[in-house]
Amino acid sequence: MMRLPESLTGLLHRKRPVLRVQLALLYSGVFVGLVVVLFLASSVLFGTVNVFFGHSQMAYHPGLAAAAAARRSGPGPTSTPWALVLALAAIAVAVMAAWWLAGRFLRPLRAMTTAAQEISATNLDRRLSLDGPDDELTELGRTLDDLFGRLQASFESQRQFVANASHELRTPLAGQRTLLQVALADPDADARALRSTCEEALTLSGQQERLIDALLTLATSERGVESWEPFDLAQLTEDIVDSRRHDAERHGVQIGATFQSAIAIGDADLVESLVANLLDNAIRHSVANGTVEISTSATADGTRLSVINTGAVVPLLEVERLFGPFQRLGDQRVGPADGHGLGLAIVKAIATAHGANLTARPGPRGGLDVQVTFRANA
Repeated sequence: MMRLPESLTGLLHRKRPVLRVQLALLYSGVFVGLVVVLFLASSVLFGTVNVFFGHSQMAYHPGLAAAAAARRSGPGPTSTPWALVLALAAIAVAVMAAWWLAGRFLRPLRAMTTAAQEISATNLDRRLSLDGPDDELTELGRTLDDLFGRLQASFESQRQFVANASHELRTPLAGQRTLLQVALADPDADARALRSTCEEALTLSGQQERLIDALLTLATSERGVESWEPFDLAQLTEDIVDSRRHDAERHGVQIGATFQSAIAIGDADLVESLVANLLDNAIRHSVANGTVEISTSATADGTRLSVINTGAVVPLLEVERLFGPFQRLGDQRVGPADGHGLGLAIVKAIATAHGANLTARPGPRGGLDVQVTFRANA
């Protein structure tokens, strides 16, 4: 197979000219094209006029016809070289002007490119802040500034999430290590003491396992819905309520349930996790002898799940924050038995993945009133 010369191969694979060169060629090409068109048009026009007047003069003045013929047979006009020089000079000026205009037009774009290249994960607080007329480039700069703002918020949220997850995982690990060190350091420890230590270590291990499961569920929820299938939200919720009644009785909480057949579209496994986390959160944070009201219904907007519990008074400004990872009401930290602060974050992630409408507000008797409305179709 014949191979192309390296110089030709390099020419074929050469990158396109930079945008400034392209714009300069475009501007100057348009100008040169107009000059050529005008030159040709003027030549044709004036040539036709000269021939017309020449024929007219020959018709009415036979003596002038011979003079005209003599002039035409003589040497051509000397102005043609000068016209060519002027045309070349005009083209050169047009190219330089086009190059300058292209550079001036692309100056804000170069500034945006330089600033964007200097922005990294460590200085996402920097912005382009373009000044100038309200044109497309300025609008692009504002759009990029908004994008950098969202990226900054996302990076900060991720850092906070990793820090909180590390703290939550470190606590039971440190507890396990302390238990084992104490047991090993006691020379008089008998089988009963060692058995008790192992039971406590298993309890702490269970806390780690539940936290890891919650983190995996959150990650799976944020990945989105891969398979959309119809399911009965009422039957799914009823099964979860039945499995949680013993836990509710242990907390002294009464569950009131109302189920209307409601067909939803989505991932039934993820929605099951959403309902379970909402119900567990409502039971866990309800007051003694409190109640949890859970219901499903079909509405004009889709399929609705409602969970209302009695509990501590939740300030309106705190409601949205509670749906973030590792967030709890107030500054007080609670033990692992009260959850890791991931339940409502999982609920929000699953609702977002399904395109469901999630609303939450303080309940009339404390606690939260949470409504999740799923779409009737995908």
